[in-house]
Amino acid sequence: MRNSVRELRTSRGLSQGQLGTALGVSRQTINAIETERYTPSLPLALSMAKFFKVSVEEMFHAEESPADGR
Repeated sequence: MRNSVRELRTSRGLSQGQLGTALGVSRQTINAIETERYTPSLPLALSMAKFFKVSVEEMFHAEESPADGR
């Protein structure tokens, strides 16, 4: 699942550590989300969307699957 977390974070001048602190998670968690090695839980995704004042759909983008056409 692709995301725009890094773009949202850097556009606000925040470090990964600062964002992690604001959301109650580690810098490593933010890094893993940004590098798409970890998909956050629904509560964390909702917290991130609220923090950045965007919808979850604006922040996270499901990749199209050739099999289902989405």
